[in-house]
Amino acid sequence: MSVVDQPVPSGSRPEATDLGRPRGQAPLPQTALSSRSGSRPTQPRRQIAGIRRPDVLAVTGALASALATAGLLWMVAPFTGIFGFIVVSWCLFMLVYAVLVAFDNNRPTVRDRISAAIVHSLAVVVILALGLIVVYTIFRGAKALVHLNFYTQDMHKTTPLSPLTSGGILYAMVGTLIEVGIAMAIAVPLGLLAAVFLNEVPGRLNRLVRTVVDAMTALPDILAGLFIYATLILIFGLGLSGLAAGCALAVTVISIICRAAYVVLRLVPGGLTEASYALGSGHWRTVWHVTLPTARSGLATAVILGAARAIGETSPVLLTAGATFYFNFNPASGPMMSLPLAAYTLVQNPEPNYITRGFGAAVVLLVLVLVLFGIARMIGGRGAGQLTSRQLARRLAASRRDLARYTARTAVGQPPPAGGGLAADYRGSSA
Repeated sequence: MSVVDQPVPSGSRPEATDLGRPRGQAPLPQTALSSRSGSRPTQPRRQIAGIRRPDVLAVTGALASALATAGLLWMVAPFTGIFGFIVVSWCLFMLVYAVLVAFDNNRPTVRDRISAAIVHSLAVVVILALGLIVVYTIFRGAKALVHLNFYTQDMHKTTPLSPLTSGGILYAMVGTLIEVGIAMAIAVPLGLLAAVFLNEVPGRLNRLVRTVVDAMTALPDILAGLFIYATLILIFGLGLSGLAAGCALAVTVISIICRAAYVVLRLVPGGLTEASYALGSGHWRTVWHVTLPTARSGLATAVILGAARAIGETSPVLLTAGATFYFNFNPASGPMMSLPLAAYTLVQNPEPNYITRGFGAAVVLLVLVLVLFGIARMIGGRGAGQLTSRQLARRLAASRRDLARYTARTAVGQPPPAGGGLAADYRGSSA
């Protein structure tokens, strides 16, 4: 029997109490806890979504009080002007609203409600300004928009005194589409490639390209027109044409697309690219199959920003394409008109019919911009990983082929290829 297994004599074992303390030893002091007088008060829950009745009452009361006070000031004091009335009413509204909210809420809630009221007020101002511009333009050009000839004729036979049933802006619509198409065909590939270069290739050249892009973003539009006028027109003898205007618009747009796309590409999570590298994919294959599809929606937004900048330019087009009232479908020769330049030219005429046609051209320009934006959103608006039905069918067919290949390899006992198994198969199937 070992020492551990030997029984301890009864005289040498101390008698212990139920607390493990030898009998006869003084009890240990106990920790005294302060008694709570009452239960902890429960904090009321804050409703962060939806519209509450107290909020509606506070906004309504503050708005009524502000308008009444401002109206009284405008009646008593020597104040005039609608703009000053709106500003004073808004300041009084914020003051009264802060007082009303402070009656039932704590200080953080009051600050939150005031900040929300300021943000919503600014949003209302922007929406009202945009709506006023659109409504006023449609109202001034409505008389010309109802005639079919406005969309199917040009202006070479139309005089300032001709009625609205004669002449149209087809020449400007076609010129705008041709010039913007040429500009986008040049600017989109170069801008996206420059953005990928800035995001993927570090070094001194990267810093130089970033500096040039930042400088070109602030470049005045007329300088781009002067550059194309001095090179293509004066040196190479191209002449005033839609091609020269498209090149001038491309110079203006490249920096915008590049800068916006670069910001979007920087937001792609690094874990996605690292996972692609871990599967054996190369650098540029990762860029093509992982980085660009993930940032597709943001890249579409960058293209939209560039198209919006190009479609509304006037000065580069006037310098490089000139102005004409004739229909010209050939971008390589002859002056070509655009919708912004046509609207500007028509509203300069004092005749009411010409002014109406100018506002009608502006409405058509707005509609054309909305259509182009919708097409761009349909093409690139899907999120990362969202496939069309055709893409999904191709992926399923590729998965079935991979499954058949792996099954056949397992049946014959063929070892996996050297250099990576699944990664090598992926490279082989993608080649």
